[in-house]
Amino acid sequence: MVSLDDYQFIESFKSKRIRLITKESTFEGIVQRINLNKTIILDDVVEIRSGSRFRGAKLFFGQEIQNVEFAPSSNTDPLEDEDHGKVGQLSLAEFQPYRSTLFDDGVIEEEEHSVNYVVVDEFHEKFGPALMHIRKQQVIGLGLDGVGAFQNERLCWLQVATKNNVYLFDILLLGARAFRNGLSTILESKNILKVMHDCRRISGCLSAQFGVNLLNVFDTQVADVMHFYAETGGFLPTRVSVLQEVINDHLKMPLSSLSIKDQLCREDQQVWYVRPCPAPLLKVMALSVIHLQPLRLVLLDALMSDYTSLVDSYLKSGQENPIHTEDIGKSGLELPHELREIDMIKRERQKRAVDHYNITKDGLLDRYNIKPTSKPDSEIQEQPEVLDYSLDAGKRCPSFPETSTLEDGSVPDKKTASMPSLGRGLMLSSPLEPISESALRQTSTAKTEPFAFMGGVAQNRFCSLPVMGRGLFNKQV
Repeated sequence: MVSLDDYQFIESFKSKRIRLITKESTFEGIVQRINLNKTIILDDVVEIRSGSRFRGAKLFFGQEIQNVEFAPSSNTDPLEDEDHGKVGQLSLAEFQPYRSTLFDDGVIEEEEHSVNYVVVDEFHEKFGPALMHIRKQQVIGLGLDGVGAFQNERLCWLQVATKNNVYLFDILLLGARAFRNGLSTILESKNILKVMHDCRRISGCLSAQFGVNLLNVFDTQVADVMHFYAETGGFLPTRVSVLQEVINDHLKMPLSSLSIKDQLCREDQQVWYVRPCPAPLLKVMALSVIHLQPLRLVLLDALMSDYTSLVDSYLKSGQENPIHTEDIGKSGLELPHELREIDMIKRERQKRAVDHYNITKDGLLDRYNIKPTSKPDSEIQEQPEVLDYSLDAGKRCPSFPETSTLEDGSVPDKKTASMPSLGRGLMLSSPLEPISESALRQTSTAKTEPFAFMGGVAQNRFCSLPVMGRGLFNKQV
């Protein structure tokens, strides 16, 4: 049984530079941890005889240690170098320019002009306050970094992001005790939503190594695929997107820092073992999670945009036709024409997706390989005012009916029928003449603007930005 005095004595050696004399050589380094199983972890280790320096932390066993002494004092204080870079700030104007649009109706308090990141590598001062702050949150961003793949990955860093803080937990130093002392409670809580990208990796690693079962998760990778599925009328992409691609698509943030992080991992995964961790790498880890919460809000808006557009159609119908009569024998519960537009919207989006993406033999869309335009913009022929949402004999996509009919087989009335939406709920005015096969092939004298792609769906100059569910992006970001 270890007494409090013994524990305090062991803790007094922490962060001190000592010299270990073993049977084979002499080593010098900074004490990171002294364990009760008679092992000691040193950082910044140097072999005295050869002068060679070891990367990362080095473990020594008690049976091989013959003597311990304090290292000779030098002009430089190693503790200053160790503490340097463990606390930093990320400017909101530089790294979250969209924040004034997403949060607080564009109002940012004076003290909220930066996001602070803190390295949590010991239990005495930093660990407790960090957990107390995280427990008060309803939504957090979550990420990890380590060496290996999935369940076999050696977890080195766990990143937790709140609105204005990022906590970088050094799991390599804290060990499983960090989860027993409170991290597991947070990760398994049903009251705290965890936002992450590709939860398979994080969930598998935490479950296999520490017995932690994640609950209440929002996965941005899954949400991005669902959004692409809706925007293309039911097509799936050939592959999932990495985090920087999703952030670039939805937040319009080209994140070179995340690309640098991936490049470092490909070149040398051992970089996560380096202690003290270089300040630029700490900054990169913080940047990998500060965008998760805003990304969740934007993806939720995108996923709900069709719903909000249909609700707007309901409202418009009630305002323009306050007096509504029903035919004899009708119950009033028949599916209204506003909701029948869903099928037309789906067919229109499928046509646009087939025209702009290459399709694999498995029926998947090559999302990041858009078809080149066959003609320059100057040679685009004039198109009819009425959009053709039928396909050519099902050559490029399953065939669809050329007109939409009601339950009784009749064509919707031309005065009340509305056209399919472009992108996310922008309605076209109804045609003045009934839609016929000849009219769809007829050339109009009206000029149309060329279409461009945004978020996987064609847009023209009249709908340059998508209409979001909560109206967050009505102005240019």
